[in-house]
Amino acid sequence: MAMSWQPEPNGLQQILQLLKESQSPHTETQRSVQQKLEQLNQYPDFNNYLIFVLTKLKTEDEPTRSLSGLILKNNVKAHFHNFPSEVTEFIKSECLENIGDPSPLIRATIGILITTIATKGELQNWQTLLPTLCQQLDSEDYNTCEGAFGALQKICEDSADVLDSDALNRPLNILIPKFLQFFKHQTPKIRSHAIACVNQFIISKTQALMLHIDAFIQNLFALASDEDCEVRKNVCRALVMLQEVRMDRLLPHMPDIIEYILMRTQDADETVALEACEFWLTLAEQPICRDVLAIHLNRLIPVLVRGMKYSEIDIILLKGDVEEDEMIPDSEQDIKPRFHKSRTHSQQHSIEEEDDDDSGSEYGLDDDDALSDWNLRKCSAAALDVLANVFRDELMPVLLPILKETLFHPEWEVKESGILVLGAIAEGCANAMIPHLPELIPFLIQCLSEKKALVRSITCWTLSRYSHWIVNQPHDMYLKPLMSELLKRILDSNKRVQEAACSAFATLEEEACTELVPYLGFILQTLVYAFKKYQHKNLLILYDAIGTLADSVGHHLNKPEFINMLMPPLIEKWNTLKDEDKDLFPLLECLSSVATALQSGFLPYSEPVYQRCVSLTEKTLLQIAECNANPDAMEPPDKDFMIVALDLLSGLAEGLEGHIETLVASSNIMTLLFQCMQDRMPEVRQSSFALLGDLTKACFQHVRPCISDFLPILGQNLNPEFISVCNNATWAIGEVSIQMGAEMREYIPHVLNQLTEIINRPNTPKTLLENTAITIGRLGYVCPDVVAPMLPQFIRQWCTSLRNIRDNEEKDSAFRGICAMISVNPGGVVQDFIFFCDAVASWQNPKEDLKEMFYKILHGFKNQVGEENWKRFSDQFPLPLRERLAAQYGV
Repeated sequence: MAMSWQPEPNGLQQILQLLKESQSPHTETQRSVQQKLEQLNQYPDFNNYLIFVLTKLKTEDEPTRSLSGLILKNNVKAHFHNFPSEVTEFIKSECLENIGDPSPLIRATIGILITTIATKGELQNWQTLLPTLCQQLDSEDYNTCEGAFGALQKICEDSADVLDSDALNRPLNILIPKFLQFFKHQTPKIRSHAIACVNQFIISKTQALMLHIDAFIQNLFALASDEDCEVRKNVCRALVMLQEVRMDRLLPHMPDIIEYILMRTQDADETVALEACEFWLTLAEQPICRDVLAIHLNRLIPVLVRGMKYSEIDIILLKGDVEEDEMIPDSEQDIKPRFHKSRTHSQQHSIEEEDDDDSGSEYGLDDDDALSDWNLRKCSAAALDVLANVFRDELMPVLLPILKETLFHPEWEVKESGILVLGAIAEGCANAMIPHLPELIPFLIQCLSEKKALVRSITCWTLSRYSHWIVNQPHDMYLKPLMSELLKRILDSNKRVQEAACSAFATLEEEACTELVPYLGFILQTLVYAFKKYQHKNLLILYDAIGTLADSVGHHLNKPEFINMLMPPLIEKWNTLKDEDKDLFPLLECLSSVATALQSGFLPYSEPVYQRCVSLTEKTLLQIAECNANPDAMEPPDKDFMIVALDLLSGLAEGLEGHIETLVASSNIMTLLFQCMQDRMPEVRQSSFALLGDLTKACFQHVRPCISDFLPILGQNLNPEFISVCNNATWAIGEVSIQMGAEMREYIPHVLNQLTEIINRPNTPKTLLENTAITIGRLGYVCPDVVAPMLPQFIRQWCTSLRNIRDNEEKDSAFRGICAMISVNPGGVVQDFIFFCDAVASWQNPKEDLKEMFYKILHGFKNQVGEENWKRFSDQFPLPLRERLAAQYGV
């Protein structure tokens, strides 16, 4: 029945006409074609026509036939389960019969169509598919073999896990040995398909492959000198993945593999070189890296350095010969979407600061999109960076001659790559670099005025990688000259240099913090001037540099002359941007930092900023409601507008403190906040809880009436699966409890069990542990009798979580809470008293009355157990702890 279907000539002509029109460059024509195609979907046999054009109309031109197949593929994606069974059967049989079409384009299109049908759960129902393709691999006809392999490769990519399931009786047991036979096929395209198919199963350690692992590796080695670059690329890719899962099998062959990959990293085909270069990145993560690679460093490092040089094609793509482009407006596709990072409440300054900078900001390679794709230069730089972290100072004997040669090379491309090398090794070889820095840093500062823009931009990045050392030297020596040159580069006439300088300056700001205060006037002058100068893309980076400056110098920014420089350009942008403009995100983030830093200095600007944030939130909530009521007619709104607005309101509350009260009083923010706290999107809830905590601190009188509604929601969000949401909810509960005092009693049962569970969970992140401990302490501070019975369940974890944070108000209230609970339930701390002693000793200088509480508890315990036992007990203490307790508390 299915086989006898024939198109009706008139209908066929109409469809061919449509396919031709849809290749028109005019959007209008395309739009009307789109609509007609949608309408045709109502006819059950429309899809028969499409497959007919693809497989049977050999006289038609290939693009039209292929397009027909791609439209059919989209229909399969959208409506496959509504196809009549005879249509489905017709499409399937046509695909399998024509997989060997003479045209590579048509074969590939049929392959895409087959795998799309397969992913619709059809691998189970299409019993003949795999056996037929498998059989066709043995065809004498090259086209049939290649077409079947192409289809199998796509199925392996899209359905790897299903192929290894019992549901299909594990076809891989047959397929993998079959694929391995084709590694030796005479045509490169087939060899390449065969490796690509097997490669899909390496990372998942699929059993069928593991059984044949040795044969697979032998076959790979046999292809080592293959002349086809697709084959070489797939061989390299396989070796990279095998390192991660079967290093045991590669180890005996490691010397040969390293030789091979060294050669391939210098392959004339850059795509092969890039695949090979990934090998070094993966190897650096393996414990055996040191042992197997040490003897090859003197050959590997020069290869990586050569790979770091811009190729001619890179320079063309980067418009590297265009030196002055500051007047040329940015094209919109140059501007990557920015993702807003929501506020998280964390202990500002734990003693061991986490280092979470995105080191390398892509190896000083934040290039145009043409090149922000991963390429050999970036991969080589990344590999050098990770290897420097493995071998540390041992790399220096190999690197020094290379650096001497490249840094002073007459060709700017070579010099530029040398500067990139200096940046890449900054972290790993930090110690070995120190003796050279007094000479190198002035040299690099000089390079900031090189005439090649690409040299100036990489120098900005490399210098930023050494900012930690620079900031710790006498300012006159390096910091001052660096700042004055870097600020000139912020006003460079080349856009890439502006961008690199702005990013480097932001890194320097984070490192120097308040050390920048003496230079604030000078810095702000430059940043404000850049506002007039910058095109669209760099403006967004400038906001970031200003926000980071505000975070770094804090209230030192609150001087009338600084405010008068900084605020007018920011507010001018704020007034010109429409509510729908995504440029609001970085501007709102920047203003949030500025408001927090300026404190009362922000008051004159606060009202319009506050009102707009409330209205952005309200607008988004309305759009969400409309969309939920009518999902088909409406696009869901971009919730980032609301998230960023909530975060800026947090910044205002934190900066203005009590001054925000009148603004809150005259708005419906509490009602909006109640809705936001229940949003499905975690980031919205995260920012809502941050704002709730900040409003609780700033003007609790407006929060109090809502507590009975808010607290159950906070309790439901104590779910550590969403770390940041849980973290902010926990912190907000602690802030509320301090304000509520004894009235918190009725709400504690809602939250205490979850908090105890979180603090005892293995692998809970540090920030969440600290906030949980502080909140438990604060609950105990306001209602000691309610929380104290639970002491034995959390005291040990509580003490270890808080011993590493610096003295501050939050730590103070938490420790008062613990002391209050110990006096209600002294037995609850006995088992873990050594941990309490350690936590007490972590205080640098507690307030007098808190110190008094510690004294009483320590002496009370000592008197309870008696001199003898106390001596036995305190002899277990590490010496510094014993000495500190004796000096501070006389025990």
